[in-house]
Parts: sequence; structure tokens; C-alpha cells
Amino acid sequence: QVQLLESGGGLVQAGGSLRLSCAASGRTFSNYIMGWFRQAPGKEREFVAAIRWNDGNAYYADSGKDRFTISRDNVENTAYLQMNSLKSEDTAVYYCAARFGNIRWSWTSYDYWGQGTQVTVSS
Repeated sequence: QVQLLESGGGLVQAGGSLRLSCAASGRTFSNYIMGWFRQAPGKEREFVAAIRWNDGNAYYADSGKDRFTISRDNVENTAYLQMNSLKSEDTAVYYCAARFGNIRWSWTSYDYWGQGTQVTVSS
């Protein structure tokens, strides 16, 4: 049973930083993509970043490019999302997700999900 558990959300002022963690368990994640998505009230869930577990290749949405960094720790089986220079428009629930195979941008292509962690950026 795959489980993804996010942590690290909270309230931060604009310009600040947060690091989100996604602890993964239940299987080995070779050949998996670990992704971060977010959903703001009244909006559709959107892609933020993803990483290929095997080689660490990372992919970013334009909204987070140059501000966000995704990484993974193979020993701890944990994925991270470092978010810098946060803006009020980054306010959302952030979800960790996983899928087997290649990168996909749509949240509908991911099979496993965490419960989400709230990120609130005050202006």
C-alpha cells in the first residue's frame, strides 16, 4: 500500500520560504515520478514540479521556475519542494503525488496522493 505523507506547510510572509516534505512508503519508487501539485480555492489542481526518482531529473511549471526546487532523498524515501520568494498567489493546498513511468503534467495521470498541506502566503 503506497502512502504519501506531506508536511512543512504553514503561514509565511511574502518573500519568505518554506520547504515541503513528502515521505513515501509502501514500495520502492524506482521508475516513478514524484510530483507536487497545488489547488487554490475555486481553482483546478495544477502542476507545480516533478522529479524522476531514478535520476533526479526535475521538471517545473513556469509559475515556480527559478523560485522552487524539487529534490529527493533515496535513503529517506522522501521528496522535497523548496519554495523561495513566495508570493500571495502561491497560497494553496499542496499535494504530493506519484505515478509509474514518464512525466505527466495533468493531475489525473497520477495514481497515488497525499492528504495535502496548506501553504498560506500573506502579503
